[in-house]
Amino acid sequence: MKKSIACALVATLQVISPAVFAQQATPGPMQLQLRDVYRELVEINTTDSSGSCTDAARAMGERLRKAGLADTDVQVLVPPGAPKKGNLVARFRGTGAKKPLLLLAHIDVVEAKREDWKRDPFKLVEEDGHFYARGAADDKAMAAAFVANLMRFRSEKYRPDRDVVLALTCDEEIIPSPANGVEYLLKNHRALLDAELALNEGGGGQLDKSGKRVRMTIQAGEKVFQSYRLEVTNPGGHSAQPRKDNALYDLARGLARLGDFDFPAKLLPVTRASFARMADILGGPVGQDLKLVAGDPPDVEAIARLSRNPSYNAQLRTTCVATMADAGEATNALPQRARAVVNCRVLPGESVAEVTSTLVRVLDNERITVTPMGEAVLSPPAPLDERILGPVKAVSDAMWPGVPLVATMSAGATDSRFLNNAGIPTYGVSGMFNESESAGVHALNERLPVRSLYEGQEFLYRLVKTLAGGR
Repeated sequence: MKKSIACALVATLQVISPAVFAQQATPGPMQLQLRDVYRELVEINTTDSSGSCTDAARAMGERLRKAGLADTDVQVLVPPGAPKKGNLVARFRGTGAKKPLLLLAHIDVVEAKREDWKRDPFKLVEEDGHFYARGAADDKAMAAAFVANLMRFRSEKYRPDRDVVLALTCDEEIIPSPANGVEYLLKNHRALLDAELALNEGGGGQLDKSGKRVRMTIQAGEKVFQSYRLEVTNPGGHSAQPRKDNALYDLARGLARLGDFDFPAKLLPVTRASFARMADILGGPVGQDLKLVAGDPPDVEAIARLSRNPSYNAQLRTTCVATMADAGEATNALPQRARAVVNCRVLPGESVAEVTSTLVRVLDNERITVTPMGEAVLSPPAPLDERILGPVKAVSDAMWPGVPLVATMSAGATDSRFLNNAGIPTYGVSGMFNESESAGVHALNERLPVRSLYEGQEFLYRLVKTLAGGR
C-alpha cells in the first residue's frame, strides 16, 4: 500500500509543476470551467425554505453527462415525499483494481435573507479578491471543484485504478432531517456509496489577517451535534394587567443564565497536539498561551485567555448556545407560550445525557421544559494513518512549501459521522484557505478568496489522482 502511494505521488508531482497551481493574473481554461460550474451551483437556491437540492443535483448531473459520463453512471436520487431534497451520485469508472474512492460534498445551504446581505446571496459576485454568495465556502466550493475535476479527468482520458464516486447530497445543514442525503443513500442505495475511503469537508486552510497561509488542516474527529427545544407555557392575560409569572421573562432569565455559563475545559489528545503545534507556528502571546494550555497540567489562566476567542473556546469545551426564539400571540396580550432552540456541540467522549442534565440545572426553572430535538449521532473519527496523511502532506508541501499540516477537531458537525459509522473512513480535507473569523459561513456575506477556490481545485485534483492511482 505504502509503495503504491509513493509511486503515485512521484508520478503526480512530476507531471504537474508548481507554476500550474500558482494563482494566475488571468484564469486558465480549467479555472474558467470551474468558475462556470461554481457560478451555476451557487446561483441555484438550495435553502430549506424556498430552494431545491434536486434542481442543483440535476444541473450538476447534466454537466457530467455532457462531459462524457454514461447516463447510467449519473443518477439523481430523490427521497420519497421530499421532491426538493434530491441527491446526485456519479461514478467515474476506473479499472476496478481497487475499491472505490468516495468524494462527498453537500449542496444545501443555510438561509439567507436578501434584505440583510450587502449583495444578493444567490448571485455569485467577485469583488476585492473574493467570491461572495451563500454557499460560496460551505460547501458549494468543494462540490463545484469535485464536479469540474471529474470533467477534467474525462477530458484527459484518465483511467484510475479504482472508481471515483461523487455524492452531492442534501440536508446536511438540517439536523435532524428525515431527508438527510447521506443517511438516505446509505439506507436505500448503499452499494452506490461503498468505498475504501472518502473525502469530505471539515478541514481546510487558515489565513491570517494579512492573507498569509498559517496552516493546512485535516479533520481528526468532530463534536457531537444536539439541539434542544425550550418551552414555557402560561395562561396569559391582558397586557394592561401584567403579572410576574410571564412566560417570556421566565425563558429570558433562563437563557441569560445559560449565556453566563461555561462548560468545564477539557483537552482531547488531538486538541493538545494541535495547540502544541500551533504554539510554535504562531509564537507571541497567543502561541505562549497555546503552549501553556497544551502543558500538563494545563494553565488555568491561559485557558481563560484563549476562551475569549470563539475558535479556541470551541476546541476547549462543550458549548450550548441559544439560536432561535419566539413568543407571544399579540402585542396587547401576555404571552401564553415562549420557545427557544439551544444548540449544543458536545466534545467527543462526553455524555450527551449529562449535557442535558447540566442544561436543565443551569436554566434553573422548572417551568422551562427541555426537550431534545432528535437523537445525537455518535461517531468515532477515522484513523489518521499513512494511507491518508502521506498523500495529503505530500500534495500540500508541494503546493505550499513550509505551511504545516495540522490535525484538528472540527467544532461543527458534518455528514462524515454517517459514513464513519457505516465503515467508510472519511477525512475532512479541502485545500481551500479562508479567513477563519470573517468568512461569513452561516452568517452574512459569506465569502471565499478567489485564489483559494482555484488552488483548492488543484489540490483536490492532485490528491484524488494520488489516492485513485492509474494513468
